Amino acid sequence: MPHIPLAEGLPGIRGLFAFRPETARPLSELADVLLHQPATLSPAERELIATYVSALNNCFYCQTAHGAIAAKHLGGNEELVSEVTRDFERAAIPDKLKALLAIAAKVQRGGKSVQPGDVERARQYGATDLEIHDTVLIAAAFCMYNRYVDGLATWSPTDMAGFRERAAQVARDGYLAALANIAATQATASSRK
Repeated sequence: MPHIPLAEGLPGIRGLFAFRPETARPLSELADVLLHQPATLSPAERELIATYVSALNNCFYCQTAHGAIAAKHLGGNEELVSEVTRDFERAAIPDKLKALLAIAAKVQRGGKSVQPGDVERARQYGATDLEIHDTVLIAAAFCMYNRYVDGLATWSPTDMAGFRERAAQVARDGYLAALANIAATQATASSRK
């Protein structure tokens, strides 16, 4: 049961965005820049970083939602997403992504946990300064998003079909389009009252 009254039918962060649209837009813009817009790390890699940090934070909604988006970018490979959240060092992913996930895990524990050796490892596997920067920012942002979602006790569906459907839309259209869909859903609900 959420700690504050949230719109019915909008799980996780979506309900919070409907509750406070003024904060929804900048948070969605940040997610869109970090996860959807063109970058040297693929959308799948960036979504895997978000998923892994969310798993470390035990945020069911975020790890499931972003895991579904990562899987969509990976051609539906949900097993690889599970492997990454269980033990990314053994997962069938590039060494560069493993090094970046190690940095993300340290950011999740506390920013000062990241050491020069962690950054050097990522560079040895070809990570650029921008990729290291974005990994740290994705990890930091998802600590915030996870705590936002769980700190207000939002609800989460348990049926993967809904996550997969939404993942297809977000993977294709991005986070700002997803925000527009929340606003449209709210407008429709308000007109029915």
